[in-house]
Amino acid sequence: MTRRVLLVDDDASVREALGQTLELADLFPVLAGSYIEAKDHITADFEGVVVSDIRMPGKDGFALLGFTHEVDPELPVILLTGEGDIPTAVRGMAAGAFDFLEKPCAPADLLTVVEKALKTRALVLENRSLKAQVEAGDAAARLLRGTSALSEKMRDDARAVARTMADALITGEPGVGTSKMAEVVHLLSAVSRGPFLKIPGAGTTPDTLASVFDEAEGGTIFIDEVAGMSQPAQFALLERLEQPSAPRVLAGTYQDLAKLTETGAFNPDLYYRLEAARIHIPPLRERREDIPTLFRHYVEIACEQAALPKPDIPTDVTHRLMGQDWPGNARALMNAAMRFAMGLAEPDAAGGLGLAERMADVERAFLIEALRDHEGRATEAARSLKLPRKTFYDKLARHGLKPEDYRS
Repeated sequence: MTRRVLLVDDDASVREALGQTLELADLFPVLAGSYIEAKDHITADFEGVVVSDIRMPGKDGFALLGFTHEVDPELPVILLTGEGDIPTAVRGMAAGAFDFLEKPCAPADLLTVVEKALKTRALVLENRSLKAQVEAGDAAARLLRGTSALSEKMRDDARAVARTMADALITGEPGVGTSKMAEVVHLLSAVSRGPFLKIPGAGTTPDTLASVFDEAEGGTIFIDEVAGMSQPAQFALLERLEQPSAPRVLAGTYQDLAKLTETGAFNPDLYYRLEAARIHIPPLRERREDIPTLFRHYVEIACEQAALPKPDIPTDVTHRLMGQDWPGNARALMNAAMRFAMGLAEPDAAGGLGLAERMADVERAFLIEALRDHEGRATEAARSLKLPRKTFYDKLARHGLKPEDYRS
């Protein structure tokens, strides 16, 4: 989540004091003493907000406000004004400032306004990202939501598998959405205009397979939990797949088919046929930064279906959501969103964990994400998190993580 604050004040003592206040609140201040120094940090994708004194030598806070809004009209700028200089502050608000504070300002007042601005900025950046995904125009961008590196990999994998037209295996824990992934692959494929049929693995017989294959000609069949198929059904499926005109088959499972093959519970020829192309959907606990995006999406769906007004989702609620492991994955998060939309309950902090434990879970998830993104290269992972190397290694030790475990 966005936590950076560009703090601009020509008074070094004030600048340092406010910077320390922000650091104590777990924010990441970027300190600047002038317009010239500050403008180099301001970009359209700046992941933070600006807090600037109005009166500065040379170009003042109004000039910085104007420059900022030329770069990005939606980047919040909070102005600091001297005591009693309210008309100046009103001028700033009319010029598009997010808010203003009188100096000297109480730490609590500063943090309240900054947190509100950060939440606004985070939503702006998230909406831009989602809009860009939608404008990309394919089903992976529209239906597989999330901004994490793992979510991007899922979308890339879906596109790659769709292009091959091979039969494929979709794996993941219960609730991750193997059926939805199969639909995305179908929509991205050359047979997207053909039928898309879903059948459960359990209870499927050779006769029902024959009927489904005929009905799905020129399209795609998704078999939900393929490990539940009987041995006769598995053999019949393998025979069907060998036919040149067979529809494409996508099989989902949350079980370890390799082990089931070793024990004789799953047909090895069928396993290797499906295993040739694979998409893995990681659980929510491995991509916690996607949770706020998904939760808001599910709340919007629930409100639309029930004709309810969209409620505000407080920051502390999303923090609690990110601190949970969600063993039921997307399905469990969807249920929590439905309850929240209906005003039945706020999402609970799972297992009665305290704040420290939940924040530790979130921190560990971000460390793992950084190590995965940089394939175990600790220096690059630390740099991506803007952490000194020693601090990064201390955190790895605290969470029992080793960079070498993430090297390919």
